[in-house]
Amino acid sequence: MPIETLLADPPLWLMDPLLEEPDASALLAALDAELAWQQPSLRLYGREHPIPRQQVWMGTPEASYRYSGREFLPEPWHPAVADLRDRVITALVAAGIDARFNSVLLNRYASGEERMGWHSDDEPELGDDPLIAVVSLGAERPLRFRWKRREAPAFNVWLPHGSLLVMGPGVQRRLQHALLPRRLPGVRISLTFRLVMSAC
Repeated sequence: MPIETLLADPPLWLMDPLLEEPDASALLAALDAELAWQQPSLRLYGREHPIPRQQVWMGTPEASYRYSGREFLPEPWHPAVADLRDRVITALVAAGIDARFNSVLLNRYASGEERMGWHSDDEPELGDDPLIAVVSLGAERPLRFRWKRREAPAFNVWLPHGSLLVMGPGVQRRLQHALLPRRLPGVRISLTFRLVMSAC
């Protein structure tokens, strides 16, 4: 499947689909049923608030990750997720994109009301200009992007079931993204593959 260039500078690519049916739905069902989903709380303005989604941090034992002042220790690779990681790397290499990943953040959104706020994946552990690959399973929802310096309008990237979005070097430095609430039914699971530099 060819990869579509959504932005050239910084590079933002979409491959739709990465996973065909019935593979995409089988993986969605397996991850939904088999992973130990967690809903940690984050401190905001002195109070603890559960995040508006569930998640699992997974990867090599050394790939610990800090987010909002908390350290997350990775769960071991689930075999299906490890297979998907290898499939993503193979697809990117075939498209001429050098990639390697030692960790993944899985987010489970039970409905369109669950969300992820504005942020960039720019934690120090990821290096200066990380390449991040996002596989979307389940309900199709748009990922909203906005420029940090507001040099161009914000825009949506719709992420279909089984698709792969690749945020290349410079995206985290120059843009933010969010999964905003939508009145859209259905479970969505995203898998955000990363390379934690401190674990290399």
